[in-house]
Amino acid sequence: MLDDKSFMKFAEEIRRHLNFDMSGYKIERMKRRVDLLMKRYGFDDYDSYLKLLKEDPSKEKEFFDRITINVSEFFRNPDRWEKFKSFVSSEMKKSSIAKIWSAGCATGEEPYTVGIILEELNAPAGFNVLATDIDNDALDIAKDGIYESKSLINVDKSLLAKYFTQIDGSHWKISDRVKRRVNFKRHNMLSDPFDRDFYAIICRNVVIYFEADIKDKLYANFAKSLKSGGILFIGGTERIFNAFQIGLQPIEPFFYRKV
Repeated sequence: MLDDKSFMKFAEEIRRHLNFDMSGYKIERMKRRVDLLMKRYGFDDYDSYLKLLKEDPSKEKEFFDRITINVSEFFRNPDRWEKFKSFVSSEMKKSSIAKIWSAGCATGEEPYTVGIILEELNAPAGFNVLATDIDNDALDIAKDGIYESKSLINVDKSLLAKYFTQIDGSHWKISDRVKRRVNFKRHNMLSDPFDRDFYAIICRNVVIYFEADIKDKLYANFAKSLKSGGILFIGGTERIFNAFQIGLQPIEPFFYRKV
């Protein structure tokens, strides 16, 4: 029987053997995804599925892909990126250096979107992007910088011609000039330390997968990581209800500024 107690034991084994801690995520959501994967292979107990994950690297990769939700696209919600662009433009008038963090960057569409914006603004070389994710396979895809056409539906044709090279009928490669703006790194936001003094942190549609107490902790850590006047850009289904208590002020829908 696939009960919660059995799942928690499975989650502990995943932490021990695959070094992935699911305890901060919404357990019912994680359990539902794991159960669907198990049914695909005809398993009705977690021990059998765990054995498969240990023995078959391709199944382990599939597990991480489904659990960590590596779904993204360039310029998702274009109007919000226009707003972000205006914030960066204003910062360029004050400084020649700005650290920008794309947290939970998945396969790289988001940080490369920032890179394109920086190129369009002719931002100084000191304006660059740290892009992090827990999934090494997703980061490898991001570093390659090759994307299917479906990821580019929001990219203006002029930007497509300027910053991408078509390599076949359905795949495009991001330009080296944009790549140079972005540094990819593995980071577990539940356990690894956060860097400091970011001008902007972008974390969209990631925090929604965590339990309420973990959400509060993450938002507080993001606030601490921003420099004074810095911007936090969150997802469309997310809200920070204790913003003022952690030093953030809402300035636009989905944008907060560090007070």
